Amino acid sequence: MPHCVFCGKVTTTPEGLKRHIVGRPECRTQYESMIKEVEAENLDDAPDVDFPPQDAAPGHVHPRPSPDTDNNPALSKTHRVRVEEVEDEEGMEEWDLAHWLIKNLGQTRTEEFLKLPITQNRSRLSFHNNRSFLQRVDKLPHGPGWSCKKVTVRGNVEDEKGEMLQEEVELWSRDPVECVKELIGNPAFKEHMAYSPAKAYADRVGQHRVIDKMWTGDWWGEKQNALPEGATIAPIILSSDKTSLSQFRGDKSAWPHCATILIGYLPASKLDCFTPDARSLAGYRLFHHCMTLLLQPLIGAGNDGVRDVSTRFLQHMFADFPEQCLVSCCKENRSANERGDALNSAMRDPESTKEILHKRKIGQHPLEFEANGLRAVYKPFWADLPHADIFLAFTPDLLHQLHKGVFKDHLVKWCIDIIGEDEMDARFKAIPNYPGLRHFKKGISSVKQWTGHEHKEMQRVFVGLLSGAVPSRVLVVAQSILDFSYYAQLHIQTTESLDALQNALTVFHANKDILKELALSHYVQSITLFGAADGFNTELPERLHIDFAKDSYRASNKRDYEEQMALWLQCQEAVFIHSAYLDWLSQQPHSNPHDVDADSDTDSESETPHLPAAEPLQPTHVLAKVPAHPHQSVHTIITAHGATEFLPALRSFLLKNLPRNTIVPGLQDRFDLYRQVIYELATATPEKLPSGRKPGTPAQFDMALIADRPRSSHLHTLEGVRVAQVRAIFTLPRQFGAYPRALAYVEWFTPFKPPDPSSRMRQVSRSTRQLRRNAAVVHVDEIVRPCHLIPRMGQSVDLRLRSGNAYEVANDFYFNEFIDGEMFCACVIK
Repeated sequence: MPHCVFCGKVTTTPEGLKRHIVGRPECRTQYESMIKEVEAENLDDAPDVDFPPQDAAPGHVHPRPSPDTDNNPALSKTHRVRVEEVEDEEGMEEWDLAHWLIKNLGQTRTEEFLKLPITQNRSRLSFHNNRSFLQRVDKLPHGPGWSCKKVTVRGNVEDEKGEMLQEEVELWSRDPVECVKELIGNPAFKEHMAYSPAKAYADRVGQHRVIDKMWTGDWWGEKQNALPEGATIAPIILSSDKTSLSQFRGDKSAWPHCATILIGYLPASKLDCFTPDARSLAGYRLFHHCMTLLLQPLIGAGNDGVRDVSTRFLQHMFADFPEQCLVSCCKENRSANERGDALNSAMRDPESTKEILHKRKIGQHPLEFEANGLRAVYKPFWADLPHADIFLAFTPDLLHQLHKGVFKDHLVKWCIDIIGEDEMDARFKAIPNYPGLRHFKKGISSVKQWTGHEHKEMQRVFVGLLSGAVPSRVLVVAQSILDFSYYAQLHIQTTESLDALQNALTVFHANKDILKELALSHYVQSITLFGAADGFNTELPERLHIDFAKDSYRASNKRDYEEQMALWLQCQEAVFIHSAYLDWLSQQPHSNPHDVDADSDTDSESETPHLPAAEPLQPTHVLAKVPAHPHQSVHTIITAHGATEFLPALRSFLLKNLPRNTIVPGLQDRFDLYRQVIYELATATPEKLPSGRKPGTPAQFDMALIADRPRSSHLHTLEGVRVAQVRAIFTLPRQFGAYPRALAYVEWFTPFKPPDPSSRMRQVSRSTRQLRRNAAVVHVDEIVRPCHLIPRMGQSVDLRLRSGNAYEVANDFYFNEFIDGEMFCACVIK
């Protein structure tokens, strides 16, 4: 193993030893001194040492071989490590620093860091300032390059000379075909790529279909049948969403456009060269002109295919409602892809729409132009795109259409008008805690900025919260809307779930006279064609605003920022690609790429693959290694945890499970208590009083589903489970013998009662025995999962109800099936 003769450091490769000596000042100084000594002894017999001129050590001469030369190749050749050379330990350290700089610091901060004396004197980096650092980064491979196209916009406002004002805008773009080829050629996606359609079924006879990814839908199969043999499809998922960049001041904005990855920044100009009444239409036309330039390469790829990857390209687009109207050339008071009312609507047709726009262009006035709410955009960008039905490509928008539109803007607002803002806030305040559930401790009227996260958190408790406060028909509508929302969000759809989705929509339309009609009729069709709706949810591009727009804008100097944003993203992409390559390289059997014979005829695919070792099954119920409250007395368990029946319940458990045990538990025994079951998050913690400046925390005793026997933690149905409140989690002390299974003291609730007629939610109440709470000690591995109960609040909420005491004050509850997707599926399965 190579090692340094000066400090003894062991390296994995000879090259690593070379770089170590160059990078460590002490070792380099001793190396140079040794060279000088060798020069004085003998200059004739020493072999040449080839140093690059720019990296030659001061005082370099031809050294004589020494006994350590064979094990220290660094004594014969060296050069400085660079950002792009990271095959050894020293190089990896510099690469880690470079990665951190490019991800966390801007140019000014990077310059300041590299100028620090400690950085210059001790780090011995291959770059000394920000400019040389970025030059190193620019040498790394990156994705398709960026280009800028100038677009001149002629307005309708005259200047002082009587000439029409003009505005020049920039379109920054990269070739979408090259971007798709980059994705397809990425080995990281190899196991996640589908190249042909297929239909999946849950049964052998093919009666119960399963739909999840796009390749399981009908659209891909229909298009594949029209392609020649040997061709496949690379679907292009387009997304567009204009976003604001500046905060608190300024009016900067960006318009990132993505085709699975970022392909362009559309100009976000105010178009001051137009009068206010013409500005909106001019914005429509500029958008379509720039989109035509951006997607021009897809026309040839869609018509002729791309031979080197054997694909043809098709289009599929999702956007929020305003941008759907912009794409479809219609007014925002109309549906972007439908004609008619919400129940009997029909899809718009691209060919007829183009014909109507053409007639309008040549001076005709077709009645369909106004009837369909069209705008005078005479050449939409999608007019020449092959294999593309832009109206069919508009997919259900879970974020803006369901969570924000149907739920927040319609259902919640309508219910607040019925019961009042104060009553709605009081009901949200009384909702009990649950792991991961947001508690609106001040109600919802005080929330100033709503996101999709808040909308979904409200949905988790909304039906049970309304029960008793609104008329039964209103509750039926709320239930149907929430059913529709939860079915639409399923990651895997089946024939039964799609029938249930359509049935929920039918129930809603049966009561549509009491709530505004909403366009939800094409969800089943879109899912059947393109796969589960979560695959084209606009929450993903909304999240990418941070990476593609906001972060890149902050890294610029705020002037001519589009170019700086594109270059910044290119640097980020280069670093990411190289990091991914290093991660991939470290996982290969031969981590050194130079060891592979490039001329070898051996087919690497034919070799036996190196399969990863099977991971051991993870336990589903785990406690902390050290108890949070060791050696707690029975009195503490009874008072702090409210486990009033702890001793009787424990005696019954011992009698059943340890019949040979002769020790009777009593007040003298002490138990190790735990806060929670880690994997299932069933928590049982007593109240913590304030201490100094630290506020106290209320007690938390979670509800859970307890099975009648140990079983998988995954919940399929509610059969064989019962609701209980977990009061204490503990282990038996040694005097009772070595008992390996952890225990929990629980208080039972009644078996599920018939559902409420209006909300259809199951009901439970506290179970008692002889006027005392019905309690038991159970094994922790009998806890299936946590659950959530909502107190029956009646027409007006009890002012004593609060989140921290709801389980103690109330006696009757609704079982909350909307707390998460798994619980919803378990409740609707018959």
